Amino acid sequence: MGEFSSEAAFTRAVAPLRAELRAHCYRMLGSIHDADDAVQEALLRAWRGLPGFEGRSALRTWLYTVATRTCLDLIDQRGRRALPVDLGPSSEQVVLDSVPRTDVAWLGPYPDVPGASYEQREAVELAFVAACRHLPGNQRAALLLFDVLGFSAAEIATMMETSVTSVNSALARARRTISARVPARTQQQTLRTLDDARLQELVTGFATALAEGDVDGLVNLLTEDVTWSMPPLPHWYRGRDAVVEFAFQVPMTRCPSWRFRLTSANAQPAVAFYLGGSPAAPHEAWSITVLTLCEDRISDLTSFLGGEHFPAFGLPASVTP
Repeated sequence: MGEFSSEAAFTRAVAPLRAELRAHCYRMLGSIHDADDAVQEALLRAWRGLPGFEGRSALRTWLYTVATRTCLDLIDQRGRRALPVDLGPSSEQVVLDSVPRTDVAWLGPYPDVPGASYEQREAVELAFVAACRHLPGNQRAALLLFDVLGFSAAEIATMMETSVTSVNSALARARRTISARVPARTQQQTLRTLDDARLQELVTGFATALAEGDVDGLVNLLTEDVTWSMPPLPHWYRGRDAVVEFAFQVPMTRCPSWRFRLTSANAQPAVAFYLGGSPAAPHEAWSITVLTLCEDRISDLTSFLGGEHFPAFGLPASVTP
C-alpha cells in the first residue's frame, strides 16, 4: 500500500492503536507478558502481510484480525491461564508450607491505561478476564470482538474465517458461560457508589492492617464471604474467619516487615506490597494485591506474587525505608 511505503510509516500509523491492541491481547491471553509478545508478533505479521491487505478493510479491523489470530495461536500453544479457585476447593486450615505450582499457567494482573473509557475499564476487571479463561478460543474471540470492541457478526466471521451462523452460536454459548461466572454488578458500578474517603479508607486500611498486624482493623474491612487467593500458590481461603486466620498466621506473624504503595490493577484498587527482613532493611517487591469490593467492604483479595509483575506498573523492584 502506498500510504505504508516504509516500515516507519506503518509504525506511525499503528502507534495510536497499540494500547487498545494490548488490552485486547490481555483479555484474550490473561497475561500482560503474553499480550506484549502477541502485539509484537501481530504487528510483525501485519507488516509482512500488507501486500495481501490491499485496503479491503480499515487498518484497525486488519490489525484486530491479525492480533486475534495471533492470540488464538498462542492459546493453542500455551493453554488457558487459571486462578487458584479454578483448581479446587478452598483450604479449611491455614497451609504454612504452600509452595508455588509451576505446572500451571497463571492469570496475571493488568496495569491501568490512562484515559480508558468506562466500558474499557469494565472489560479488564478481574472477574471478567478470569471468566473468559473458561471459554474456548473461538468463543472468547467472538465475545470480545462483538461485546467489547463492537465489531459486527459479519466482520468477525471474516476475521475468523468462519460463517456468521458460527459466530452467533459462539456468542450465545460464551454469554451463557460469562453470565454464570461474573457478578451482575461490575466493579466500576460499585466504585461509583463509593466516595473517595471511603475508598481510601478501605485500601489504606487493608494495607496498614497487614503491615501493622491489626487483626480487628482487617476484620472490619471484609465481607463475611470474602476470599483470598495468591497465585502461584495453589491454596486459597474463603470466609472472613479463614481469611483473617491466614492473615494473622502468615503475613502478620511470619513476615518481618512490610512496606506498601497504593496502585490500581484491572481497573480496580490494588496494593503493591514489599517485604523486608527488618523495618530498617531494604524491602523487595512481593505482590500486587487486587481488591474486589462489594458495597463498602472487600469481598475478594487476589495477590499476584512475584516481582516480575512490578515493572509493568512502573513500580520499583525494591524500596528503602
